[in-house]
Amino acid sequence: MRLITVMIMVFFNYVGRTQNNTDVSLFFKKDSTKFLNEVSSNEGDLFNELGHHGPAIENEWLGFRIYFNKLAAIDIYSKTNKGLELGKVKWYPNAEQQKNGWGADYYKAGNTVGLGGIRLWDGEKVVPLNPVSKRSARVVKEGTTSYMEMLSEGVPYKNINVDILVRVTVYTGLRKAKVEAFALTSKPVQFVTGINHHPNQKVKKESNYFITWGLHPEDVALEKIEIGAAIIFDPNNFIKKIDKEDEYLLISKPTKRIESWITSANAKEADVNNFERFVKYVGKESKFN
Repeated sequence: MRLITVMIMVFFNYVGRTQNNTDVSLFFKKDSTKFLNEVSSNEGDLFNELGHHGPAIENEWLGFRIYFNKLAAIDIYSKTNKGLELGKVKWYPNAEQQKNGWGADYYKAGNTVGLGGIRLWDGEKVVPLNPVSKRSARVVKEGTTSYMEMLSEGVPYKNINVDILVRVTVYTGLRKAKVEAFALTSKPVQFVTGINHHPNQKVKKESNYFITWGLHPEDVALEKIEIGAAIIFDPNNFIKKIDKEDEYLLISKPTKRIESWITSANAKEADVNNFERFVKYVGKESKFN
């Protein structure tokens, strides 16, 4: 009997580890019941046509989206309770749902990179992933992960055109996502990434992570809630940091690939619900990026 009990416990522990608590979301507003695997546009802008303005992914802790336009910013969907929500509320739960514990869009990306968004550096200035000859997005759910990709083709950069692929991956059980950027070219490029910030937010900047905590000037959520955001990175991959009025930027070495990790929490959560706790969490996670 004891052996049977042990085998049952092992089985359920295995199932718990391998269950996919992630999801993807991509659809046109005109038909929100039809979820898609991929979309594309030669103009490079489907911001107003797509639900939640671009592809989105989530795990039980967080949701993320990439704006399908020249900004290509990464934005956050915050949750109060653990669980998958995008399939039901599609990023914008109504007031009653928010009162009953669903998440909300508390984060304001604006015209910045948002949290971990990708742009380019030409040696003097930031270059957006625009204009393009074509922009495509796709979402994939497999194993215990989900990821979204955005491919910007034909971006003018240093007198040539480059193709840039951005991939964001969420994992079951991890309160963070991996952001990767690839230059699909024969020559390396310099990438730009970073984190935005707003007035009166608390900020902590270390050699391998940036943290912000506080209110965002968002107007689509039922209430304003303090939210924390962080980007974790390998300082050896970056050669320059720029402090701007609304964002902290990282300039990479010439390369064909960079990687960072992004994470968030908010004041309505049970555990990581203030600046000090969030700093402690990020500090711990930054040792394993």
